[in-house]
Amino acid sequence: MSPANIQLAYQLLPLQLWNTIYMVFASAFFAILIGLPIGIVLTITDKGHIKENKIIYKVLETIVNIGRSFPFAILMVALIPFTRWLIGTSLGTTASIVPLTIAAAPFIARLIESSLKEVDKHILEAVIVMGSSTWQIITKILLPEALPSIISAITLTVINLIGYSAMAGLVGGGGLGQVAIQYGYHRFNTFIMIITVILLILLVQIVQWLGGYIVKSILKKRGKAIHD
Repeated sequence: MSPANIQLAYQLLPLQLWNTIYMVFASAFFAILIGLPIGIVLTITDKGHIKENKIIYKVLETIVNIGRSFPFAILMVALIPFTRWLIGTSLGTTASIVPLTIAAAPFIARLIESSLKEVDKHILEAVIVMGSSTWQIITKILLPEALPSIISAITLTVINLIGYSAMAGLVGGGGLGQVAIQYGYHRFNTFIMIITVILLILLVQIVQWLGGYIVKSILKKRGKAIHD
């Protein structure tokens, strides 16, 4: 642990940690914007649900399955022309948000579909009999009832994005992954590599704890409301 390594870590890691947080949460936000409606449509158009539609379901299911099947390293390279067209460059932290979003969107869509399908069908049948509209069923029943499971799905997605963001460093994506590769691996700097890995692990643990805390808080409030 030489003074030079400590100084290098002090110069590089705070900024690149922020870059990692920025690209992970920005891509998670956009992935939710894309994945949430897809997950909802997959749920309500599935067999036996409130708006059963085999064609729409099969088309969306195929798109989601194809999106989830791409290894992220290959997806990053394949999307370089699209990223360059959209952002103006394929390098840097902001550019990395594009492949991260596209990788995460089908993943979260499938998780949200699974979460929404956990809602008790007897509740759905009751609100349908009461004459509730599709929009009311989605916003007043499906999403609120599945909220703890959806929060868990988002937490899992963010954790996966942290891992993906480290891989983005391979193609100049910035963040802790680029530090680990450029200064740790290529320059055989074990200290930088270890510190980078520790920061990534801590970031994952913080996200996991925060997601778990939110889920427990929601369940606790529900339990209290039922008790009252």
